Amino acid sequence: MLHKEIPFLRIIVPLCAGIVSGLCFSPVPAFIITSSAIIIVCFSLSLRFNRSLTNQVYGASITLALFISGILLYNNEKKNISILPYGEALYSGSLDDYPEEKENTFKLLLRTDMRISREGQKHVNGTILLYSKKNKAVSLMLPGDRLVVRCSPAGITSRGNPYEFDYRFYMETRGIRYYAFTDTSDIISHSVPERRKLAHKALIIRENIINMFRERGIKGERLALVSAITLGQKNMLDPEQKTWFIKAGIMHIMAVSGLHAVILSLFIFKLLFFMKGRLNILRVIITLILLWSFAFVTGLTPSVLRATLMFSFLQAGNLLKRPANGINSVLASAFILILIRPSVIFDAGFLLSYSAVIYIIAFYRDFYSKIRFRHKVTDWIWQSAAITIIAQAGTLPLTILLFNRFPTWFILSNVIIVPVSSLVIIAGALVPLTYPIGFLSHFVVRLLDFLTGLTETLTEKAASLPLSTIENIGMTTIECILLTVSIFLFTRFLLTKKSFSIIYPLSALLLFLIAGTVRVISTKTTSQLIVYNTQGCLTVGVREGHRVCLFSDTCLIGQEVKRHSAVLSLKPEVNVVRGIPTLIKACNKRILITKDVTEKVLEQAKPDILILCGTHPVVSGYAGRVAKISVVVISPEASNGFRLPAKSPLTNADTVHYVRKDGAFYSRL
Repeated sequence: MLHKEIPFLRIIVPLCAGIVSGLCFSPVPAFIITSSAIIIVCFSLSLRFNRSLTNQVYGASITLALFISGILLYNNEKKNISILPYGEALYSGSLDDYPEEKENTFKLLLRTDMRISREGQKHVNGTILLYSKKNKAVSLMLPGDRLVVRCSPAGITSRGNPYEFDYRFYMETRGIRYYAFTDTSDIISHSVPERRKLAHKALIIRENIINMFRERGIKGERLALVSAITLGQKNMLDPEQKTWFIKAGIMHIMAVSGLHAVILSLFIFKLLFFMKGRLNILRVIITLILLWSFAFVTGLTPSVLRATLMFSFLQAGNLLKRPANGINSVLASAFILILIRPSVIFDAGFLLSYSAVIYIIAFYRDFYSKIRFRHKVTDWIWQSAAITIIAQAGTLPLTILLFNRFPTWFILSNVIIVPVSSLVIIAGALVPLTYPIGFLSHFVVRLLDFLTGLTETLTEKAASLPLSTIENIGMTTIECILLTVSIFLFTRFLLTKKSFSIIYPLSALLLFLIAGTVRVISTKTTSQLIVYNTQGCLTVGVREGHRVCLFSDTCLIGQEVKRHSAVLSLKPEVNVVRGIPTLIKACNKRILITKDVTEKVLEQAKPDILILCGTHPVVSGYAGRVAKISVVVISPEASNGFRLPAKSPLTNADTVHYVRKDGAFYSRL
C-alpha cells in the first residue's frame, strides 16, 4: 500500500493542494476559526474509531488540516512581503548578492528592513531590485553589506502576453515585488556589517573559488563555463553558450542539482574506500560534511538541497539499519523545503528536479533490467542511456510547457557529454583543495581547462546537429498535468504488467485527449483581439479560430506570438502595416489602428475599438465626441508618461487599456 510504503505522499499532496489553492484564495479570520473548529471536531470523532483496523475519519482530518495549512503557509509568505507606499523614500537593508553587471547599470538586490520618510520610520520586509548607474564603488560591494538608498520603488509587472512566462509572479515567489532606478548619489550610506549571514558568507566563498580558477589561468568563456557547471554561477555565460546547452538537452548540468551532489558523494565515498566496518560511520559523516559544504557554497538551491537531504536520509537509514524508501526520502526532503518556502513548488527547477528523480527511483531499475549486456563498457553506456530516457520521460511535459521545445538528440548528448561534465565537477571541487600546493593545483586546473573545452566543443557539435530540437510546441497547464500522469501510469504498466491494470493509464490518456479536444474546439469556435505587449514594435492579432492575422510594423514574428501560437496550434499570417490609420473589420467589429486621432478620422472609420500606436499619439481635444467607441487601447510603443487628455471624450470609453502598464490586451470578438 502506498500510504504505508510512502507516508510522505499523504502529507505532500494535500499540503501542495492547499498552497495552489492559496493562489486564488486569501483566508479571512472567520474561515480560519471555522476550519480550525471543524478539524478539532473531526479529530475528536476519530477517537471513537481508534480500535478499528482503519480510521478513515482520522485520515480525513489529517488531510483537511494539511490542506488548510498549505493555504495559510502560502498566504503568510505573501503577507511577509511589505506593500510599499508610492513616492520617494530612504530604504535601509543588506545586499543579497554580488552586484551583477549589465550593459549600462549594476543590478543590486536590496533586502529591506526599514523605510524612512517624512512620516517617520517603518519596518518593512521584502527585496527591492535596484538598477544603479555604473560606478567602481558599487562594483566592490559584497553580499551582506549595509546600504541606505534613496529611491521610488515601482511594482514589478508582467508583460501579460497569452501563455507567456509570468515574470511578476516569478519574482514575487523570491520575495521581490518592486524595482527602482538609482544614481550614485542616491546611495546615502554604505557600511560593512560586523557579522554576515551564512548565505552571504557562502556567496563570498563561491566568489573566492571563482577567483582561484581565474588566478590559476582559466579565463573568458572557459571560466564562465567552469563557474556555471561547478558552482551554479551563470551570470558570466554568453547567451550563445546557454543556447548550445539548451539545444543539446543538457542544460541541467549548468544548474547545480542532484547530478552534482550524486557525483561528489559517490566520488568522496569511493575515495574513502579504506574506511570499512566500524569506520563506515566516520566515512558517512565525512561524506555528509563535504556534501553539505558543497551545498552551502553553491547557495543552497532547492535542487542541491533536495539531493543533499535525500542522501542524508538514505545514509541515516542505512546506519540505523532501517533502509528508507527512495521516493519517501525524496518527498521528505520536498516537505522540508516547502515548509521553509511554500512557493518553491512553483519553481521550474524544483519541479524538473523532483519529477526526474522520482521517475528514476520508480522505474530505472526495472527499465535497465529489460536489456542485459555482458561487456562492462556496453553495460555502462546502457545504464547512462536508461537513466537519461527515464528522466526525460518524467520531465517531457514540463519541458514542453516551460520551454516550448524538445531536444531530439538528448540520449546521445547525455551519454557522451554528461560523463565529461562529471569529471569537470570533480576537478572543479579539487581546485580549492589543492590550491595551497602550487604545482598540484596547476596540474588540476590544466586538466579542468581541457575538460571544460571538450565539454563546450561537444555541446556545440550536438547543438548544431540536424533537427537538434523540435521548437514551437506547447500545451496548457492542465494538459501538462494529465500528460505527466499518463506517462507515469503507462511506464508503470509497461514495466509491471502483471500487477498493474491497463485501465488506469488508458483513463489518464483519455482525460488528456479530452482536455486537448476541448482546447481545440474552444479555439476553433471563438475569435479574439490581442494587442501583444512587444518591445520596440506594434503587434496586433485578430484570431479567428486557429488562424491569427497579425498587423505589425515588422515582418518578423516575435517570441510572444510564437509561444501563443505554439500552445493553441495557431497559424500566424503577418500583414505589415505601412499606412496609418489602418481599419480592420472582423466579426462585425471595426478596429482602427492610428497614431493621430481626429474627429475626421473617427467619422470616416466609425470604429468600435481604437488602438493608439506610436511613441506620442496625437489626440485631438474633441476627438471621440461623436463616435461610439467601447474600447481604447494604447499600444506598448507609447512612452511611459503618455496619458489621454483629461477632457477627451475617449476617456469615457467602457475600457481604456495601457498595454505598457497593464499588460497585453485581449478580448473576445
